[in-house]
Amino acid sequence: MQTPWGDFPVYDAHTHFFSRRLFQSLAAQCSRSLDQVVASLGWQLPPEDPAELARTWAAELDRHGVARAALIASIPGDEASVMAARAACPDRFWAYAMVNPAAENASVAEGLDAVCFFPAMHRYSMHDQRVQPLLDQAAAHGCAVFVHCGVLSVGVRKKLGLSSPFDLRFSNPIDLHAIALTYPQVPFIVPHFGAGFFREALMLVDLCPNVYLDTSSSNSWMRYQGMDLQTVFRRALDVAGAGRLLFGTDSSFFPRGWVADVFEQQTHTLLGVGISQADARLIFGGNLHWLLHKSAPALIR
Repeated sequence: MQTPWGDFPVYDAHTHFFSRRLFQSLAAQCSRSLDQVVASLGWQLPPEDPAELARTWAAELDRHGVARAALIASIPGDEASVMAARAACPDRFWAYAMVNPAAENASVAEGLDAVCFFPAMHRYSMHDQRVQPLLDQAAAHGCAVFVHCGVLSVGVRKKLGLSSPFDLRFSNPIDLHAIALTYPQVPFIVPHFGAGFFREALMLVDLCPNVYLDTSSSNSWMRYQGMDLQTVFRRALDVAGAGRLLFGTDSSFFPRGWVADVFEQQTHTLLGVGISQADARLIFGGNLHWLLHKSAPALIR
């Protein structure tokens, strides 16, 4: 992609894969048909075959010049969808999947690139005894661990009038301190700069060299702390360094597709911060590739 720092591959570390299975789950929860759900949302109904949705996403990334993206299965038990998507376009996607430790027979599917925990959504502590076996599995499988911290608002649930009985007390990044130290070989990813727990996220990355922050979404949590995006990036760079920031958009549904506005906003902000081309290459792709492959892609070295 052509960026303000030159032409190099851009990878998106945070894209949701809204599969047909997700839509079926939403329809069941609000007692509506799939057609009614789609009409209420104004979104496109994804194809039944996740490989077909993957090809749609690949074409969308091509349209914007994005080389690769992490796809997050956004309901527990949907690992097969993102793994099928990755298999359909193996050079374009990584497979991330949500797991709920409170669910019966919860496990980390072998072959995932990252397993995703949403403690506030599913109302558990990362120190719950049901979490450790999943962390052990992630470590054994060599996959990263993504933990959503901070404010959590699921727009699709609001649009459909579904309640979101989340519990914010389980969303503090500090909960990951001892865990990240216990699994030093496992990369941990905290999205949205901690989504309101920015100070705590910075403390965590300062103390744990295997923790990364993703930059995704509009970061509307900044209004709680009276900061702008440039201040956020300056502080994150000061504490974490460019080597532990992962660019992401939080893209999810069609017809909106890839949220280029987030890329434009963040490149503009980082230009204002004055980062180097080398650091830009890390943030916009090199770090994610290294985290998941333990090597730098040829065009980013």
